[in-house]
Amino acid sequence: MSTELAKRRGSLMKSESKQKLLAFSSLLVMIIVFSIASPNFATFSNFVGILLSTAVVGILATGVTFIIITGGIDLSIGTVMTFCSVIAGVLITFWGLPIWVGVAGAILSGMMAGLINGLLISKMRLPAFIATLGMQMIAAGLNLVISGSRPIYFLHEPKFRLIAMGTLFGIPYSVFLFFGLAIIASIVLGRTVFGRYTYSIGSNEEATRLSGINVDRWKIAVYVLGGFFYGVAGVVMASRLNSAQPALGVGYELEAIAAVVIGGASLSGGSGTILGTIIGAFIMSVLTNGLRILSIPQEWQTVVIGSIVILAVYTDIIRRRKE
Repeated sequence: MSTELAKRRGSLMKSESKQKLLAFSSLLVMIIVFSIASPNFATFSNFVGILLSTAVVGILATGVTFIIITGGIDLSIGTVMTFCSVIAGVLITFWGLPIWVGVAGAILSGMMAGLINGLLISKMRLPAFIATLGMQMIAAGLNLVISGSRPIYFLHEPKFRLIAMGTLFGIPYSVFLFFGLAIIASIVLGRTVFGRYTYSIGSNEEATRLSGINVDRWKIAVYVLGGFFYGVAGVVMASRLNSAQPALGVGYELEAIAAVVIGGASLSGGSGTILGTIIGAFIMSVLTNGLRILSIPQEWQTVVIGSIVILAVYTDIIRRRKE
């Protein structure tokens, strides 16, 4: 069985490499096309804006990469991210606690949501789609209840905004945070037991279970890790806006999942890389930014992004059939 899994893994790695090359080529083509179409695109300030928007989507996508590799899914990404930012707002603005307490509280809140998702899926045997959809609705409701349906501003803590908007060489801190987390995640996924078990569960969960690995425990850990990244993204988003917006977050799950799939991961599990996810996240950000600069109406931007999501999933299905 191990030989069979090794051969399958080798085939998937070749497919992932091709997908990453295709995604990177598409990214370069998009940058060239948008640069030619508008002189406002190829400017330093606009590229910084792209990096800033990619930081949030990229952090979310990095977290959900682990989940998708196990063959799971998480539809609560956006609302849990918002829930984490609301918790940070309550701790820092309402309760007057130090910034680091608010940040820690936000991240722990994300991990708690991930723990609940993992328990629902592993222990109660709920389909990941249903469990995380329920969490999405719960988090969305709690965001409105806790905040009183009003934004929570961080006006009395100006240093909080530096988390995302402070700059080094003109680049926001949040961008460095994103790349730092991506590097760590790549090492964890590619060079640790945690990463090997993640791939193993996604490739053949039953075979992994029969080999003596506690699959339930590792799946729970994967969802908790995802929640950690959602918490960080929530802090970055709140810092960027200098407020916790309770109605924000819906739609981020689609962008994050699309970024992972565009980067070469399969919704069937067993394949995916952090590098591919980063490329996919940049594709989503560049596309959104380019369409906005070209003054494409918001409703048509949504149509294009939705079409990209469908195309990415269909491409994954075709790739799986060939394998």
